[in-house]
Amino acid sequence: MKLDSYWTDSAPAFVPEAHELPAQVDVAIVGGGFTGLSAARALARRGARVAVLEAGERVAFEASGRNGGHVNNGLAVDYAEVAARVGVEQARAWYRAYDDAVDAVERLVRDEAIDCDFMRHGKLKLATRSHHMAALERSAGRLVGDGVDTDVEILDAARVRAEVQSERFHGGLLYKRSGQMHMGRFAKGLAAAAERNGAQIHTGTSVQRIERLGWGQAHRLHTGRGNLIAQQVLLATGATRHGGYGSFGWLRRRIVPIGSFIVVTEPLGAERAQALLAARRTYTTVANIHHYFRLAADHRLVFGGRARFSVSSPQADAKSGEILRAGLEETFPQLRGVRLDYCWGGLVDVTQDRLPHAGERDGLFYSMGYSGHGTQMSVLMGERMAAVMAGDASANPWRGREWPAIPGHLGPPWFLPAIGLYFRLKDRLA
Repeated sequence: MKLDSYWTDSAPAFVPEAHELPAQVDVAIVGGGFTGLSAARALARRGARVAVLEAGERVAFEASGRNGGHVNNGLAVDYAEVAARVGVEQARAWYRAYDDAVDAVERLVRDEAIDCDFMRHGKLKLATRSHHMAALERSAGRLVGDGVDTDVEILDAARVRAEVQSERFHGGLLYKRSGQMHMGRFAKGLAAAAERNGAQIHTGTSVQRIERLGWGQAHRLHTGRGNLIAQQVLLATGATRHGGYGSFGWLRRRIVPIGSFIVVTEPLGAERAQALLAARRTYTTVANIHHYFRLAADHRLVFGGRARFSVSSPQADAKSGEILRAGLEETFPQLRGVRLDYCWGGLVDVTQDRLPHAGERDGLFYSMGYSGHGTQMSVLMGERMAAVMAGDASANPWRGREWPAIPGHLGPPWFLPAIGLYFRLKDRLA
């Protein structure tokens, strides 16, 4: 069992063109994930001189390449909960931003001819207990009633069993606009598109400090390969552990890096895979400690979840792999003993309200905090932040939001084990 991401291991690595670090650029983007690469492409297409500064040796190697491969619409939190807090009009706009985000991925895949197995078969949210169905029915009724999403449908237990070969589920809520893709191949195509449009991509270039020059948006970025001056800077780092706390401390006090872990089986064969998940959608279960799964194009089952509340490490990944094996075999007993070829973990950049945050502070632009729903929103927000930096503030769907620090969160997330115990207790008592 490889402790590597299946997406990055099964895709050719993007090798950027060799460039010396420029002395000056119009825009420096800190982070070479989907947000940074999408923004680089959009900004370069506008004629800007762009440098992407990625601390790692490979683009999209953190959250963008270490997720479950889902491209889902819908908020990370229940729409009704958000509507109660901010009103129907704002909640509807945020929900529809996720529809726009899936559309943005599909358009980019088409326009740049990216071979990444993109498909839009929908997402099925599965009830693991009978009382979950009432909540899903309320959610569907509210989405349709408020005119937010008419492409949702409640499936009863019989219809779920017709496409999911498991006796565990009592029904589900189908979101028909959701999709999926191969994250590693998409990353390579997106990086190539950004470079093709004129952006420079510098891997192995950790930003250690950012120094503001005057009161405008110009900054000097201090990196391990030298310094450069940028007229504008976009922070697209997510829950990165690279860089010092001096320049990134404000953001890190507002993001909790929570580990999410995934295993991938050996190839099951076309017939066995088709019997397992006939509709080949993305699937997620209703629970605080939930599972999510889908099939890969080579007929492997990709199965993930919050196996442990810890940050990813080789030891944590291996332990999580055994926990996920138990969850996989409980869900699909017919796969008991199947070989697991991959197991890995990644960091989810979770905010206190589990919604993204994007804007400008002290002359620095930022977009992050996608809270486990980032593969699509990161692509959209790269494009939207490019428009914001060109002068269109209204392009940012998350503009004008307060972002208070998380109480007691000053560095490494020492409180994660307590959060895990709390959520497991909630699931047990539900």
